[in-house]
Amino acid sequence: MYSILLSAGWPIWPLLIISIIGLAIVIERSWYLRQIHIFPKGSLETAFTLANQLVSQKTLANEQITELAQLSPVSPLLACVLREKSSGNHAQSALEELQVTAQATWLKFDRYLGALATIATVAPLLGLFGTVVGMIEIFGSQGAINGAGSPQQLAHGISVALYNTAFGLLIAVPALAAWRALRAIANQRQRECEEFTRQLFKKLYPTESAQ
Repeated sequence: MYSILLSAGWPIWPLLIISIIGLAIVIERSWYLRQIHIFPKGSLETAFTLANQLVSQKTLANEQITELAQLSPVSPLLACVLREKSSGNHAQSALEELQVTAQATWLKFDRYLGALATIATVAPLLGLFGTVVGMIEIFGSQGAINGAGSPQQLAHGISVALYNTAFGLLIAVPALAAWRALRAIANQRQRECEEFTRQLFKKLYPTESAQ
């Protein structure tokens, strides 16, 4: 592997760096977007139990809402609905506050996905840049100009050109596939959050939800 990197020349190092960054993003996002992480065991049950308590007793301790908000990345959404109802705010005010909290939550889901899409776009361009560098080494050598180029020098230029093209595509294709897969997972988690939040909101504001 090290000999391949040497044969590919210095243009391969930017590709190697972004490939490591892309792999780190894929691993981190795959771990973060797991359903068990977004909806830990018992978190939804806790939210709806607190909602039942709020409906029956008309009051809820702030400490309970704060503990709920810390259970998972999406718990602040559920806690927001409970907090608004506990404070006596009407449905429209609760919806406005919920939208603000939801935007912050969706940003957590989308974190680093833009960087991964950028890597998928930039990698082939960096590979093309390496190809150009290799061709410059071939045709810009003194031997090539005089018509008596060294075979070793020509072989090195061709290696730089081909290795960088191959590495650029080798990075771009998996990065693009990973971005699409993670984008789909993030959208799925968002739809699940919206559905659970809608059910909780409907439970706490039955009259307004029916209108």
